[in-house]
Amino acid sequence: MHHAPKPGSDPERPVHIVFVGAGAVGCFYASRLHHPSNNTNVSLIARSNYKTLASEGVKLQTHTFGDYTFVPHSVFPSVSAAAATSWDYVIVTTKALPDRTNDAELIAALVNPKTCIVLIQNGVGVEAPYRARFPDTPILSAVTVVSAEQIRQGTIKQHRWTRIHLGPYSNSASFDAAASGPAAPGSGGEETTGNINPVNSVIPTAVGGGSGGVDKSLERKGMERAEQLGDWWTRLGGIRDVELSDEIDLQIVRWHKLCINAAFNPSAVLSGGVGNADMVRDAELRVHLAGVMKEIWDAIPRILGREFPKQLASPEKILKSTERNVGSKPSMLLDWETGKPMELEVILGNPVRIAKAKGVELPRMQTLYALLRSAQQVREKEARKRMARKSGRPGKL
Repeated sequence: MHHAPKPGSDPERPVHIVFVGAGAVGCFYASRLHHPSNNTNVSLIARSNYKTLASEGVKLQTHTFGDYTFVPHSVFPSVSAAAATSWDYVIVTTKALPDRTNDAELIAALVNPKTCIVLIQNGVGVEAPYRARFPDTPILSAVTVVSAEQIRQGTIKQHRWTRIHLGPYSNSASFDAAASGPAAPGSGGEETTGNINPVNSVIPTAVGGGSGGVDKSLERKGMERAEQLGDWWTRLGGIRDVELSDEIDLQIVRWHKLCINAAFNPSAVLSGGVGNADMVRDAELRVHLAGVMKEIWDAIPRILGREFPKQLASPEKILKSTERNVGSKPSMLLDWETGKPMELEVILGNPVRIAKAKGVELPRMQTLYALLRSAQQVREKEARKRMARKSGRPGKL
């Protein structure tokens, strides 16, 4: 079920919305929600670009809406600085790294009984830590199709597309402790990469009933907030392709985007830095990419109980369209090249765990996860050694 938001009316009192993460995607969508004369007030929590945004606002160069400057209601340097305000919506647009940070705990100071949490993040299973931390709070899950980049601090360029899929989340993407925890020592159980959480991970295991399901009350509350937010983005912000979905259909959209991310992102790193178009033009890599996407495609009915709808691009159509994407590098490759942590868990680890909780194996995905996770660990261990040698101290390896 997909539909456009129903036309609504302006809120009777000022509504306060805060975006946690002031990168390209966050700033673009924040700018289309900020309409103080219509009682929607948007603020930003920024880090590295805080001083620029606080003094100059956000300069946007957009394909869709022309050039303009977005001056937020407030700009904060940290979550704690924003905690004094009573927020109606907390919209998270940071990179999803549950093996490194517990973002659900990070935003806890912003959440009150009237708050709705909105997650505009890549991958699947991103909602589980938030549902574990906030069992009764309405949560919206969002998937974007937008090409935007921060070309310099405080300046965002939107190249094309504005689409955002929005839907409620209750508990459909959690997974069993039995499927995500390591085998007990001496139990004789096989401990494969797909069965374990990363060391020091904050990824939750069982949440409110094992492998999850749809809580109709939470879904209904979430859909009411999705209708409200979707109306403001459409009617006030001029974004014409906001689509609302029920909980399972929103997860279908997440897994469809995962077909692209899980195939191209890790393969670009493991192939030695080959870009998207070059990968699909290589015969062997093309077979590999198709295999990863087909593995997800075939598993979805058993994982979510619904097939991908026919209007969503098939693996072959995705490969064909990627032939024109010359010069494009997926985000995971860019992170690898700059030494940043990659979104391994939400793009590879979580899908393997969620599928396993449903009795479904994803062997191609598990292999990519195991290899890339190991490569990242080896590189980070070597980096710690270099730092220890440079400092003249043995360091903790």
